[in-house]
Amino acid sequence: MNKTELIKQMATISRLTQAQAGDALDAFCTAVIDELRVGGEVSVMGFGTFSAPQRAERQGRNPKTGEAVTIAARRVVKFKAGKGLRTEVA
Repeated sequence: MNKTELIKQMATISRLTQAQAGDALDAFCTAVIDELRVGGEVSVMGFGTFSAPQRAERQGRNPKTGEAVTIAARRVVKFKAGKGLRTEVA
């Protein structure tokens, strides 16, 4: 399912127009991004938790040359599915 299909599905379920559903999806995505950007996390009960923990600097290897390379520290986005989501999908 792509974004357009998701918006159509959301509009059907919530009885909103597709424009309203699109705005709601965009607002949700923006809110999650803004919170992760400042180091927070977003929990949606029954669905899951979005977080962006710091990954430490580490050593890696260039697969072509075998040379050791330092991989810089950075933040990575993670999603942990909630119990409700896991139950429904399983």
